[in-house]
Amino acid sequence: MRRSERLLYTANGADLRVVDVAQADGEHVEQPFIRTPRAAGAVTFQGGRVLLLWRHHLVTDTWGWEIPLGEIGPDEEPEAAAARHLEEQTGWRPGPLLPLIRIRPAEDVADCDHLIFLAHEASPGAAPAGAEEAEWLPVLHIQQLMDEQAITSATTSAALLYFLANLLQARAPH
Repeated sequence: MRRSERLLYTANGADLRVVDVAQADGEHVEQPFIRTPRAAGAVTFQGGRVLLLWRHHLVTDTWGWEIPLGEIGPDEEPEAAAARHLEEQTGWRPGPLLPLIRIRPAEDVADCDHLIFLAHEASPGAAPAGAEEAEWLPVLHIQQLMDEQAITSATTSAALLYFLANLLQARAPH
């Protein structure tokens, strides 16, 4: 049972906190965790391909493919945030977005909530704001990219695997 929580440090919209937890035997344990704002993103699928970003991860100093994802602004609907981040980060404007999956990628160490949507079409929009590379990759290569550690993000992995499971289920004989 949670008893108290205190802030240790805050930067760039993320907090490092410690929660005091009473265990079943009555002993108390302090558990550090990170609290981040809610985020929204999108799996964009069109013509047998998914739209992914080639991103550098500062903490691990590695590169990998990810779905577009970003913070949900104050008073912003998650779907609107997903569409905004998709266009800002890739230069592609999504068609209608459908809810796909809600992910909490690191519940033992972080309080982050990612709402992921699905777009079955996209059209060219404004030039992307960042220097990241956006590319349409064959959906059949997702497993290979995961095997090669070119996709390691928990949110991206869960969203793409969930999408693929839905795709297979829809095509399976009933």
